[in-house]
Amino acid sequence: MTTGRAVVGGADAVAGLGVAAGAAHGWQRTRVARAAPARVLAFGAFLKNRACLLQGREVLWSPEHGDLGTPAACAALSESAEALLREARATFTAGGRIDAVAHDLHPDFHSTRLALEVAARLDVPAIAVQHHHAHVAVVQAEQGWGMGQARPLLGLALDGVGLGTDGLAWGGEVLRVAGPTFERVAHLPLLPLPGGDAAAREPWRLVAALLHAAGRRSEIGARLAPQVGAPLAHGVATLLARNLHCPRTSSAGRWFDAAAGALGLSLCQSHEAEAAMALEAAATAWLQANPGHAEPAAAALDLRSLVTSLLDERDAGRGAARFHIALARWLVGQVAEANKAGTARITGTPGGADVADVVLGGGCFFNRLLGREVEAGLAAAGHRVWRPLTVGVGDAGLALGQAWVAALQVKRDAAAPAHHATEPALAEEA
Repeated sequence: MTTGRAVVGGADAVAGLGVAAGAAHGWQRTRVARAAPARVLAFGAFLKNRACLLQGREVLWSPEHGDLGTPAACAALSESAEALLREARATFTAGGRIDAVAHDLHPDFHSTRLALEVAARLDVPAIAVQHHHAHVAVVQAEQGWGMGQARPLLGLALDGVGLGTDGLAWGGEVLRVAGPTFERVAHLPLLPLPGGDAAAREPWRLVAALLHAAGRRSEIGARLAPQVGAPLAHGVATLLARNLHCPRTSSAGRWFDAAAGALGLSLCQSHEAEAAMALEAAATAWLQANPGHAEPAAAALDLRSLVTSLLDERDAGRGAARFHIALARWLVGQVAEANKAGTARITGTPGGADVADVVLGGGCFFNRLLGREVEAGLAAAGHRVWRPLTVGVGDAGLALGQAWVAALQVKRDAAAPAHHATEPALAEEA
């Protein structure tokens, strides 16, 4: 069973802003289980951007600004940040002083640049929080975890993209989180993206990458030219052959796209997550028509081989079901492996107790089939499974995780000299 008891605030007027809390996609107040140890202004994610102000048990949310690739969204975030600062000055103690600002690890986002400007103006630390760490930390914040003796938890963070500490695009992550620190325990295999961001919009490019990796390069033109044209198909084949403009990612979202493309369910997307939703719909329909006939999948998933095999799957629904179930079982298996290897064990207990709490975060967990399979597997293994309750699993709620990590880090570093930029808090090696 998925667990959680975070409390949503009432529909009182937001002081100084002239709007009602709780308005859909507008200004909103929520509450967390325990008072935060520091007051933090967090600037949110690049996609579905939303900022928040964390003070005590209260979280004041800005409206959703959209994606920060447009001048209008960037301007809206800047305006919201100033409104949140006015709210801090108007209603909070200690002169409305902010203790820190929090932002994404990516240095080129408008949210990061704006956070650094605000931090310099206020003379407070600007704390970078890795994207997937922030997804997991949303539940930490809602439940008030991480203060005092920080019991670790495991997080499964699956989404489209977030910059990792190694400079690569992450998105299929198994993390160990304790207090303000995290460690990357495991991740999905790296998938090349021929053409970079274009591959996120056009799953056929990922099909080409699968064929190339499988030694079936000659099939790229034959399979894909009828759909996308010979020049594009051969151009992507050349990129792969020369390893040009083919950044790699562990993104679960891109693996969903690759599976959908391999099955012919989506070669070009007209809107976000179109391929993933088509894959989920096909899998759900097949499982409903064929109860109990899902193909067994080992915990030691060879995702590349599985998705490559979908190129020759005649039943798209069956292939989609195989993908979902295999991925879910692999995730459950990674939690078991982390405990078995001692990576996630709780120190200071006899023999090191297993970590019981597992957090699900990231937009891939909007997928009901994946979520249901993962939750069932974890529950059967005796784990407590948590999801964000007040803000959902996607990027629109990410700022709360950023704020909580920063607040815990400010508390931990309270005796250290003030500084304006920090590296993301990585767990120290045992």
